[in-house]
Amino acid sequence: MKRIFVSGRSGSGKTVALRALEDHGFYCVDNIPIKLIPELLTQTENKYPELAVGIDARNIPSSDDEFEEIMQFLQSKGTEFQVVFIDASDPTLLKRFSETRRRHPLTVEGLSLSEAIAEEKKRLEPVVRHAQLVIDTTSKTPHELCETIIKIVSGEKKSHLSIQFESFGFKNGTPCDADFVFDARCLPNPYWEESLRSFNGKDQKIIGFLEELPYVQEYFWQTRTFLQTWIPRFEEGNRTYLTIAIGCTGGQHRSVYMVEKLAEYFATLYQDIQIRHRELKSKTE
Repeated sequence: MKRIFVSGRSGSGKTVALRALEDHGFYCVDNIPIKLIPELLTQTENKYPELAVGIDARNIPSSDDEFEEIMQFLQSKGTEFQVVFIDASDPTLLKRFSETRRRHPLTVEGLSLSEAIAEEKKRLEPVVRHAQLVIDTTSKTPHELCETIIKIVSGEKKSHLSIQFESFGFKNGTPCDADFVFDARCLPNPYWEESLRSFNGKDQKIIGFLEELPYVQEYFWQTRTFLQTWIPRFEEGNRTYLTIAIGCTGGQHRSVYMVEKLAEYFATLYQDIQIRHRELKSKTE
């Protein structure tokens, strides 16, 4: 039996996540008053083995203590549940509302859009404290969010860990949902070799260039050893999803190479390894 609570700020992708869960066979209920959740779980216990509940800022109790009491009640009943919180940066949320011309649900209280976004964050703080997983969608497409959600709840054993290795460019910002971030800008940059500039870290010419440098291999070995030491600690905490981000200046060469190499190694140890190169659609370093 699976019970998942999905929350997040308006515009971050909560509705997209719930639709993905519904497509995956979950019975989804959105915006139910928090006080009714215990009764909902009781009524659906035998009928719906897979249930997802959307938690909106508008149905959060005004008192943090009241929300804490509800969560403690569920735990005392032995109800196993997972809280997933979806968020994005303030500028991203502002942009999404501007582009879609949707009205933020809290603007009906006389708040401006920016004030509503800030107020919503404050109201949802009790939910964030209980979240086992926070997903940042600032740089994710709806399709990528759906894939992430389904991976998390795909019904694997608790000991199963899905690991995503992601390359990125620091000039475009650090992934906010990464559990580990490593900086590969200390390694030689193939961009400054004019003959290599148009290639990326998956191309053999870049691989050959980097693998000729002993300290590149030392960087890989030390990063691999660190992750091999600490990833099992995350497994012990029943984590189901882990994101490891490697960054360089533009996310084209060094970080891509390192992600590919680390993913190849850890694929021999873990069943579910994913690769994402955030900047490869870009042509400039």
